[in-house]
Amino acid sequence: MSLSGSITALATPFTVAGDLDLDAWRRLLRQQLDGGTQGIVVAGSTGEAAALTDAEYDILLKTAVETVAGRIPVLAGTGQMNTAKTIAQTRRAAAAGADLALVVTPPYVRPTQAGLIAHFNAVADQGGLPVVLYNVPGRTGCDLLPETVAELVSHPNIVGIKEARSEPERMSALLALRSESFAVLSGDDPTACRAMLAGADGLISVGSNALPRSFRKLCDLSRGRERAAAERQDARMQDFYAFFGVESNPIPVKALLQRLGYGAGLRLPLLPLSDAHVAEADRLYDATAVIEEQSGREAVAA
Repeated sequence: MSLSGSITALATPFTVAGDLDLDAWRRLLRQQLDGGTQGIVVAGSTGEAAALTDAEYDILLKTAVETVAGRIPVLAGTGQMNTAKTIAQTRRAAAAGADLALVVTPPYVRPTQAGLIAHFNAVADQGGLPVVLYNVPGRTGCDLLPETVAELVSHPNIVGIKEARSEPERMSALLALRSESFAVLSGDDPTACRAMLAGADGLISVGSNALPRSFRKLCDLSRGRERAAAERQDARMQDFYAFFGVESNPIPVKALLQRLGYGAGLRLPLLPLSDAHVAEADRLYDATAVIEEQSGREAVAA
């Protein structure tokens, strides 16, 4: 399946009581399909994977696989703090029907670059799914360097990278490794337009939870090298980018999703959006329908 375009790192809806809200989950999945999303990530950091039980992880993945029914790829977040646990979680995701594994660098333990090579090769060898590398050093304390990625791209079961660092130099170094068998994806909403105009295959986005049509349009224009139109669309979305970064992900996007009718909160240690940002959440809720309608009306062909 093609690993490109607008891919959403899905938030996990909960009820007021803190249980999984599977009705909201199914509606969120259908909203993504209707909005043109070209892939989804289940149980990544935006999905509060660390707060899910094994049973919840399974039902979220199985429900997603059933709902999308092969129309778009389903990536499962499977990265854990060591290699054996990551392999086990990747096998679990494969059993639930996921198409690919999104595997973050092991958080907190800070392996060497040689350790990362051994880790990712082992997961690719033994996990039972194609692997998309995920580098987000601001969360993990570990930076997967381009020269390390260069050692991994030849593995036939390592098929891409989600790079969350925003520096253009980092993206440029990774784009030199891009091929038909290795996709380079931005993992940073505010700089994704620039990355795709430079040649990135797409974006794994937080904001597309609430704005699937808008991000699909941004990706289509950017990947089509329609620079002026892509930059206009990007400019329309700046207030949303800023809002999604005012507190730790996924607090802001879940505040907007709650206003849109998808779920009712987060799990500790995450708390609801601070009072200081509530007015902005309300304003952007009103703006969401406008930009989504506009993006849908002006949608370009894939």
